[in-house]
Amino acid sequence: MTTPRPKIFGIAGWKNSGKTGLAVRLVTEFTRRGYRISTIKHAHHDFDIDKMGADSFRHREAGAHEVTIVSGTRYAIMHELRGAPEPSFEEILARLAPCDLVLIEGYKREPIPKIEARRLEAVNREPLAAHDPHIVAIAADHPVEDAGSLEVFDLDDTLAIADFIAATVGLDEPAK
Repeated sequence: MTTPRPKIFGIAGWKNSGKTGLAVRLVTEFTRRGYRISTIKHAHHDFDIDKMGADSFRHREAGAHEVTIVSGTRYAIMHELRGAPEPSFEEILARLAPCDLVLIEGYKREPIPKIEARRLEAVNREPLAAHDPHIVAIAADHPVEDAGSLEVFDLDDTLAIADFIAATVGLDEPAK
Protein backbone atom coordinates (compact mmCIF):
# COMPACT_ATOMS: atom_id res chain seq x y z
CA MET A 1 0.00 0.00 0.00
CA THR A 2 1.42 3.38 -0.95
CA THR A 3 1.34 6.33 1.40
CA PRO A 4 -0.86 9.17 0.12
CA ARG A 5 0.96 12.24 -1.12
CA PRO A 6 1.15 14.80 1.70
CA LYS A 7 -0.48 18.21 1.49
CA ILE A 8 2.08 20.65 0.17
CA PHE A 9 2.37 24.39 -0.18
CA GLY A 10 5.27 26.41 -1.53
CA ILE A 11 6.95 29.71 -0.81
CA ALA A 12 8.56 31.20 -3.92
CA GLY A 13 10.54 34.35 -4.44
CA TRP A 14 13.87 35.79 -5.40
CA LYS A 15 16.93 35.85 -3.15
CA ASN A 16 16.36 38.02 -0.04
CA SER A 17 12.60 38.17 -0.68
CA GLY A 18 11.74 36.90 2.80
CA LYS A 19 11.12 33.23 1.95
CA THR A 20 13.08 31.73 4.83
CA GLY A 21 11.72 34.11 7.46
CA LEU A 22 8.17 33.40 6.31
CA ALA A 23 8.81 29.64 6.25
CA VAL A 24 10.19 29.70 9.81
CA ARG A 25 7.24 31.73 11.10
CA LEU A 26 4.77 29.40 9.37
CA VAL A 27 6.43 26.28 10.80
CA THR A 28 6.25 27.87 14.25
CA GLU A 29 2.57 28.79 13.80
CA PHE A 30 1.43 25.45 12.37
CA THR A 31 3.36 23.59 15.08
CA ARG A 32 1.71 25.78 17.72
CA ARG A 33 -1.64 24.74 16.25
CA GLY A 34 -0.71 21.07 16.71
CA TYR A 35 0.27 20.09 13.17
CA ARG A 36 3.27 17.97 12.14
CA ILE A 37 5.16 20.04 9.58
CA SER A 38 8.02 19.04 7.33
CA THR A 39 9.98 21.33 5.06
CA ILE A 40 11.98 21.01 1.87
CA LYS A 41 14.37 23.77 0.88
CA HIS A 42 15.92 23.82 -2.56
CA ALA A 43 19.43 25.23 -2.78
CA HIS A 44 20.92 26.47 -6.05
CA HIS A 45 24.44 26.05 -4.78
CA ASP A 46 26.66 23.46 -3.17
CA PHE A 47 26.03 23.16 0.55
CA ASP A 48 27.27 21.10 3.44
CA ILE A 49 25.71 20.31 6.81
CA ASP A 50 28.72 18.40 8.01
CA LYS A 51 31.80 19.76 9.76
CA MET A 52 35.19 19.09 8.23
CA GLY A 53 37.01 16.45 10.24
CA ALA A 54 33.89 15.03 11.93
CA ASP A 55 33.49 11.25 11.72
CA SER A 56 30.50 11.57 9.38
CA PHE A 57 32.47 13.96 7.16
CA ARG A 58 35.27 11.40 7.00
CA HIS A 59 32.78 8.65 6.04
CA ARG A 60 31.47 10.81 3.19
CA GLU A 61 34.94 11.79 2.04
CA ALA A 62 35.88 8.11 1.99
CA GLY A 63 33.13 7.53 -0.57
CA ALA A 64 30.03 6.47 1.38
CA HIS A 65 26.86 6.75 -0.70
CA GLU A 66 24.72 7.70 2.34
CA VAL A 67 25.85 8.66 5.81
CA THR A 68 23.37 8.56 8.67
CA ILE A 69 24.11 10.35 11.93
CA VAL A 70 21.92 9.27 14.84
CA SER A 71 21.66 10.58 18.38
CA GLY A 72 19.06 10.58 21.12
CA THR A 73 17.62 13.87 19.82
CA ARG A 74 17.75 13.64 16.00
CA TYR A 75 19.06 11.84 12.98
CA ALA A 76 20.16 13.05 9.58
CA ILE A 77 20.85 11.19 6.37
CA MET A 78 23.24 12.75 3.90
CA HIS A 79 23.09 11.32 0.41
CA GLU A 80 26.00 12.01 -1.91
CA LEU A 81 25.00 12.27 -5.57
CA ARG A 82 28.55 11.59 -6.80
CA GLY A 83 27.75 12.93 -10.26
CA ALA A 84 24.22 11.48 -10.47
CA PRO A 85 21.45 13.94 -11.40
CA GLU A 86 19.67 15.93 -8.73
CA PRO A 87 16.65 13.93 -7.52
CA SER A 88 13.25 15.11 -8.68
CA PHE A 89 10.90 16.99 -6.42
CA GLU A 90 8.64 13.91 -6.24
CA GLU A 91 11.56 11.65 -5.26
CA ILE A 92 12.44 13.96 -2.37
CA LEU A 93 8.81 14.24 -1.30
CA ALA A 94 8.52 10.43 -1.24
CA ARG A 95 11.39 10.17 1.26
CA LEU A 96 9.66 12.25 3.93
CA ALA A 97 7.97 10.68 6.93
CA PRO A 98 4.18 11.15 7.11
CA CYS A 99 3.13 14.63 8.24
CA ASP A 100 0.20 17.04 8.00
CA LEU A 101 1.83 19.58 5.68
CA VAL A 102 5.08 19.98 3.76
CA LEU A 103 6.20 23.58 3.28
CA ILE A 104 8.43 23.99 0.26
CA GLU A 105 10.95 26.82 0.05
CA GLY A 106 12.24 27.31 -3.45
CA TYR A 107 11.32 24.94 -6.28
CA LYS A 108 9.60 27.93 -7.82
CA ARG A 109 8.90 26.08 -11.07
CA GLU A 110 7.06 23.13 -9.49
CA PRO A 111 3.31 22.95 -10.22
CA ILE A 112 2.25 23.28 -6.58
CA PRO A 113 0.17 25.97 -4.87
CA LYS A 114 2.49 28.67 -3.58
CA ILE A 115 2.72 32.15 -2.18
CA GLU A 116 5.14 34.64 -3.69
CA ALA A 117 7.28 36.45 -1.11
CA ARG A 118 8.30 39.99 -2.06
CA ARG A 119 10.56 42.42 -0.24
CA LEU A 120 11.95 45.75 -1.30
CA GLU A 121 15.45 44.44 -0.44
CA ALA A 122 15.18 41.43 -2.78
CA VAL A 123 17.99 40.93 -5.27
CA ASN A 124 15.45 40.76 -8.11
CA ARG A 125 12.04 42.41 -7.82
CA GLU A 126 10.52 41.08 -11.04
CA PRO A 127 7.11 39.61 -10.09
CA LEU A 128 6.79 35.84 -10.45
CA ALA A 129 2.98 35.66 -10.25
CA ALA A 130 2.42 36.99 -13.77
CA HIS A 131 4.20 33.95 -15.23
CA ASP A 132 3.23 31.24 -12.73
CA PRO A 133 -0.41 30.08 -12.57
CA HIS A 134 0.39 28.10 -9.40
CA ILE A 135 1.02 31.25 -7.35
CA VAL A 136 -2.22 31.71 -5.41
CA ALA A 137 -1.22 34.66 -3.21
CA ILE A 138 1.43 37.32 -2.62
CA ALA A 139 3.04 38.30 0.69
CA ALA A 140 4.92 41.60 0.52
CA ASP A 141 6.49 44.24 2.72
CA HIS A 142 5.23 46.98 0.39
CA PRO A 143 2.05 47.86 -1.53
CA VAL A 144 1.36 45.48 -4.43
CA GLU A 145 -0.21 47.00 -7.54
CA ASP A 146 0.02 44.01 -9.90
CA ALA A 147 -1.82 41.34 -7.86
CA GLY A 148 -4.81 40.98 -10.17
CA SER A 149 -7.24 38.60 -8.46
CA LEU A 150 -4.59 37.15 -6.12
CA GLU A 151 -4.91 37.49 -2.36
CA VAL A 152 -2.28 39.89 -0.96
CA PHE A 153 -0.90 39.67 2.59
CA ASP A 154 1.53 41.69 4.62
CA LEU A 155 4.70 39.60 4.66
CA ASP A 156 4.65 39.64 8.49
CA ASP A 157 0.97 38.62 8.88
CA THR A 158 1.82 35.02 9.70
CA LEU A 159 -1.58 34.16 11.21
CA ALA A 160 -3.54 35.25 8.13
CA ILE A 161 -1.09 33.53 5.78
CA ALA A 162 -1.27 30.31 7.83
CA ASP A 163 -5.09 30.44 7.76
CA PHE A 164 -4.99 30.96 3.98
CA ILE A 165 -2.61 28.03 3.46
CA ALA A 166 -4.71 25.74 5.69
CA ALA A 167 -7.84 26.61 3.70
CA THR A 168 -6.07 26.33 0.33
CA VAL A 169 -4.68 22.82 0.93
CA GLY A 170 -7.68 21.59 2.94
CA LEU A 171 -5.75 20.99 6.14
CA ASP A 172 -7.88 19.03 8.60
CA GLU A 173 -7.88 19.85 12.30
CA PRO A 174 -4.77 18.34 13.89
CA ALA A 175 -5.18 15.05 15.74
CA LYS A 176 -5.16 15.57 19.48
